[in-house]
Amino acid sequence: MPGTSSNRVNVVLDEEHALKLRRLAERTHTNPGTIARSLLATALDEADPDPRDVTALLDAIPGAFERAQRGLAEARSGLGTRVEDL
Repeated sequence: MPGTSSNRVNVVLDEEHALKLRRLAERTHTNPGTIARSLLATALDEADPDPRDVTALLDAIPGAFERAQRGLAEARSGLGTRVEDL
């Protein structure tokens, strides 16, 4: 990876994908976090930055729109954490 700094990203997986990740890690005798980083890096390297493709990708996430709307409503009502407070 370019540069010397790293950024931490927390990803929440549903039970089915978490199980797949654990099984893959067991088969390769690797830490699940290492496999997850590699898979995510590969997916990002192969992702097409064309806005139409990004929109299609986001639209394919089950419940994503509803969760985004819920998050927006929570933010507008004062629930949540300001970016400055993170």
